[in-house]
Amino acid sequence: MSLTKQLILMLKMSFLLASHVVPVMARRSFLLVSTSSAATCERVHHRRISAFIFDKQRHDPSKSSSASLLKHQPLYVASKQPDTSSSSSSSSGAAYHASANQQIVARRNEINRQKRQVRQKALDKDRERNMKLRNLFHEETQHQHPSSSNVSPMFAVKVVTCPTLRSELKMNGREKRGRMFVERPSIFTSKQNYDDDNDGTSDDENEYACMSLKALKQTIHEFFRRLKKSTYILSASLPILDEDGNVLMSEEGDDASMMGTMMWSLETDEDVQNAFLQAEQFFQRHQEDNEATSMKRPTLVIHVTKDPDAPPPPPPPPYLKDMSDPLTSPTMTMLSFYAFPPDGGISDPESTADQLKRLWRPFRALGRVYVANEGINAQMSVPTNVLSNFLQCCTLTPDEGGMLSHVLGTYMENGINIDPIPIDMTEFRANPAFKNLNIRVRSQIVADGLATPLDWQSAGYDMPPLEWHQKLKEAREIQERGDDAAPLPIVLDCRNDYETQVGKFELAVPLDTDNFRDSWDVLKDRLKDVPKDAPIMTYCTGGIRCVKVNAYLTQEMGMTNVSRLAGGIISYDRTLNEQAPAEESMFKGVNYVFDGRMGRRITDDQLGTCYTCGRKTHLVSNCNNESCHRRMVQCEYCSDSFFGTCSEGCKGRVVNAGMIPKRKVEANDVVEQSEEVYTTLDAYSAGHSTPSSSLFRQIELNTAALLPSGAHMVSGSMQGSLLRLLASQTTSGRILEIGTFTGYATACFLEGAALAGELRGTQDSGSREFGPFVLSLERDRRALGIASTHLKVMSELGVGEDAAQEARKLSSGPIIDFEHDSISFSYKGIAGCELLRVNDALATVEEMASSDMKLSPFDIVFVDADKTRLMEYVDVLVKSDRLLKKGGLILVDNVLWKGLVLNANNDGFDSSDESTPKTESNEEKELLKKNRRARKLAMNMHAFNREVVNDERVEVLMMPIRDGLSLIRKR
Repeated sequence: MSLTKQLILMLKMSFLLASHVVPVMARRSFLLVSTSSAATCERVHHRRISAFIFDKQRHDPSKSSSASLLKHQPLYVASKQPDTSSSSSSSSGAAYHASANQQIVARRNEINRQKRQVRQKALDKDRERNMKLRNLFHEETQHQHPSSSNVSPMFAVKVVTCPTLRSELKMNGREKRGRMFVERPSIFTSKQNYDDDNDGTSDDENEYACMSLKALKQTIHEFFRRLKKSTYILSASLPILDEDGNVLMSEEGDDASMMGTMMWSLETDEDVQNAFLQAEQFFQRHQEDNEATSMKRPTLVIHVTKDPDAPPPPPPPPYLKDMSDPLTSPTMTMLSFYAFPPDGGISDPESTADQLKRLWRPFRALGRVYVANEGINAQMSVPTNVLSNFLQCCTLTPDEGGMLSHVLGTYMENGINIDPIPIDMTEFRANPAFKNLNIRVRSQIVADGLATPLDWQSAGYDMPPLEWHQKLKEAREIQERGDDAAPLPIVLDCRNDYETQVGKFELAVPLDTDNFRDSWDVLKDRLKDVPKDAPIMTYCTGGIRCVKVNAYLTQEMGMTNVSRLAGGIISYDRTLNEQAPAEESMFKGVNYVFDGRMGRRITDDQLGTCYTCGRKTHLVSNCNNESCHRRMVQCEYCSDSFFGTCSEGCKGRVVNAGMIPKRKVEANDVVEQSEEVYTTLDAYSAGHSTPSSSLFRQIELNTAALLPSGAHMVSGSMQGSLLRLLASQTTSGRILEIGTFTGYATACFLEGAALAGELRGTQDSGSREFGPFVLSLERDRRALGIASTHLKVMSELGVGEDAAQEARKLSSGPIIDFEHDSISFSYKGIAGCELLRVNDALATVEEMASSDMKLSPFDIVFVDADKTRLMEYVDVLVKSDRLLKKGGLILVDNVLWKGLVLNANNDGFDSSDESTPKTESNEEKELLKKNRRARKLAMNMHAFNREVVNDERVEVLMMPIRDGLSLIRKR
């Protein structure tokens, strides 16, 4: 979105926030309409991408699952078969496959949507259970001295796991030994006496962990997730108590003798009910014998032990035995391969893609792999020390322990093309060919534009590299002799023009196509007068495009003497280096490759012509202007002077988006000498904005002095000014802030709320129930101690220099933790402010939205906490008008997460970056830990950004301010 559109949308949001008027669709459409809408409509009309088709059952998440959808849906559904006439075959075929790819993506998105619904349903159930337990705790506190007539509403359950499971599942401290709480239903009392007519447990009773073995296991899995991966048996015992009634646990937590009681096996629902009944009776007896006890509720100890009769885990496949650690490899090896399995190809590309991901994960391989019905096409980087293991994985037969021979194995034409020179790991990390392993399902592994697929098994003679080399040498000699009688082969370069510009075989004739799907019309034109038996030799980078070209030549054009270079240029280069190093290469220049390297230099010949200046060069690159991204041949000089862009226009875009070179101020310039020369657009924008008041700058300095590790978390001048302006434009000046930290944003909102109150003639200071008011939630007592001091100074002295001097005293004194539950201030006698300490901000927000608390709704909610639960905050705020007014704004901070959301959106993160030497220092370990956490949070942030922008209940504008700020308007 352009800056102009961002400003328009932001102004629109501010206007709607002030008036709380929901716009009609026509008005929104008018504001955002593009000047090129007619051209866009025309493109959409011609493309005619058909919608993906789901039946009614698949539309209903309760009646379908991602697994069944995956199994029963066809790969893609075309609404109209392509026109197969010769005049429109290529264009209709391209549109057909474009439609197919769109439908594959739509299908994958639908599956992911259903998975998200299932996960959300589970999260909602967990949240509901936790809220219920919280209410039960509250109910329990109303009865400090339980009696026989006052039964505790829940059980405490101590769960311990045996050492074998701990070791096998690599369980953390919490999972080794922990405590959970189980609701005690009212029907439990009636279940204490069983009679002979008992028919079992009802469906309603099955929901309680103290009534059902299945429900008990599900509850255990919620707290101890790794146990889902194992087969185990459960047993129970009563706890041992000390003299004060505290439950004692052994050091290891699994020694049954330490419990001092007998154990019961839990194999049926009746066993579970009896165990909890024993716990309740034990609790009642203990209370009768001990008037003063720390034991507040019935407690049961559950032991989780490995099932001795469980089948052993399957042995590792032979190709993984004695495999080196791929993270210790000093080099990476580039390779490529393709396969066209016969007899219908790959019947289920989706499951094949999942299988490839699973089997290749141990190798830490990176790359780009396409899977389709017709076959597999892969370009990859593999750690060199596990290369032989990877090759075995791809080639072993089922009898030998392999699992990919049905799609790879002997079907890989010419085996696997391996680059002869491995890349040093340091160099690879600095300029990675691939950043992740992406395996994607497509309608074709190479987009050919053909309306009807051909028989890829019938594609002419597969000529070995050395034979190819000899044929070209002989042809060159014939040409040099000028022997017109001897026939010369027609050597066709099947690659695109940008590839042939920087390197090709001698005698080769390039097709000069922009895209591979344009090849067919060129072939018809070039070979229309060529005899059907004329010798035709074709080549490409790795050989896969030659298969399709030769199949077309033989099956569609009737050529009878067609051959192709086995394994393409990559195989030729490797074979010549290994088997005939003294021979002169017949390929000259650079072999363009489809990875981050962009090309492998085979000879020193410079065949390309610089796109910018016309010099000879061998370099290929993409324009650095992301909106252009033109693939071009450009010399080193122009690449430097144009900042890697293709033109002055693109250079300007790149420069304006980043650093602007300092302009020398000449004597005759109109600019006065006292005026500052800015070096970045951010600095220029800050220099031409109203500066923040002195107190805000002091808050930043205090934060850096007192909490240096969190200094970067302060909103800062630009974002703080925006928050103040937004608050000042609200109708009531009511703000809810989630995440106070040291009070910078809180102070900005408070000043803006006071401005809103002044504009509306407010006489009394606002509170929870009425008027301008800022409510800020925080759980960190230390941060709250700093924030409360800042806001106290602001309420007494304002935001000027006097306030800054008073706040400066805080930086030299000790930090006093916040000891209150809440504290309130008033600014200018207009805007009220309350700092509230909470343990779980989301639970507090949910309680505000659902309870009868005296609280008027807010105009703005600022979320700067709980980065993993942002969508849950949005959901609560959108559902309830008690907390956020219709038309109100939700502001979410850090939505760009240090720029890492780009990696999350594109190819993900480079798994090889996590490799570190075994002798890494503590500093290196800490840095690696921070990097992993940053990546995980970036993935969470990207998932939130993607989900909220598709939520029809809200309207979103993401602003690239500081670390990213999303303005989310509630419709």
